[in-house]
Amino acid sequence: MLKSHRDSAIIIVNESARLHVQMLKFHSWRCSILQALVNPKPTISSPHPNLNPHHPPPRPLLYLSRFLHQSHSVDAHDPPFTPTTKTHKPKTLKTNKRKKTQHQASSNSPKAHNFPVNSGLPFDFRYSYSETSPSVEPIGFREPPRFSPFGPGRLDRKWTGTLALAGQPVDSAEMAEQRDAVLGEPLSEDEIVELVERYRHSDCNRQINLGKGGVTHNMLDDIHNHWKRAEAVRIKCLGVPTLDMDNVCFHLEDKTGGKIIYRHINILLLYRGRNYDPKNRPAVPLMLWKPYAPIYPRLVKSVADGLTFEDTKEMRNRGLNSSPLMKLTRNGVYVNVVDRVREAFNTEEVVRLDCTHAGASDCKKIGVKLRDLVPCVPILYKDEQIILWRGKTSSTPDD
Repeated sequence: MLKSHRDSAIIIVNESARLHVQMLKFHSWRCSILQALVNPKPTISSPHPNLNPHHPPPRPLLYLSRFLHQSHSVDAHDPPFTPTTKTHKPKTLKTNKRKKTQHQASSNSPKAHNFPVNSGLPFDFRYSYSETSPSVEPIGFREPPRFSPFGPGRLDRKWTGTLALAGQPVDSAEMAEQRDAVLGEPLSEDEIVELVERYRHSDCNRQINLGKGGVTHNMLDDIHNHWKRAEAVRIKCLGVPTLDMDNVCFHLEDKTGGKIIYRHINILLLYRGRNYDPKNRPAVPLMLWKPYAPIYPRLVKSVADGLTFEDTKEMRNRGLNSSPLMKLTRNGVYVNVVDRVREAFNTEEVVRLDCTHAGASDCKKIGVKLRDLVPCVPILYKDEQIILWRGKTSSTPDD
């Protein structure tokens, strides 16, 4: 029994030795390299620059690990990492010449020379139509007025720093007739209900968000782009413009020629009209960047009109120490703020609004709108708090 086990062990050892010899013959060049790396014999006259007496001998284990990680070659006499037979040809200039010819052809086309744009819209172009008042003139500019946001030479109107003036005055009666012709016959109640049911929901893909900028100039182009494929557009209003929704509706109808067919809190539906033709839509040149806001006169005076310095200081302290009437958030819906402030002025002389989460810029815009809508007198902006004074009430003489 022991003899049979011994014979089988001898056979296995001989077979493994035979295979080992064959592998060594098959990879003779690898064995020679391995032997040279394991038993290095550097000499002074060695041609290799690293093998000299001043440098330490190479590490056998490092070279052995690199040797074991080399990829096996198909040919036994072919060393690894042989250069590829493919040669990379340098790129020719045909593609560049082709691009140049295409660019020259596009530049010579009639569509490339369509500047300056001649727009037939009868109103002055502004960045925001609902949040700026033409009656208030700025006292300075933060950038030179000669820099038009429409780009140099792209518009046939002169930019004054706040608006691009219309070329020629247009007859308002003629424009009203054209608008009525596009709107056509008034919609019936069933048609209005059908359009409202189709576009009033929040998952409507024909929606435009109206933010603190209000009715901006580029929004007009967005509305006409939606009107190409839809009869109405859903407009969701947020932020400062919601203080005066009547003003937003007026400018939307006046600047686009459409009609508001649905209004619920801050949601509007703007109808394009029965006879609207997308191919004959007005040309709306786009603003390439948002112009810097000009400098306007100071809103809060050091001494309020009708009060002395001591009375103004007392009003401010009383407002800061009172409880806030409302807390306004950023991009909120402020449709009921004006009515709340008017009701509060029936019993209070000073009202405080907490705009901590609205931001400093929105805080000032809210004060300006409340001054004109309530009306009232803003007497202090401090720590994003608005202090409003109802002003002098007219007293009737006693009989």
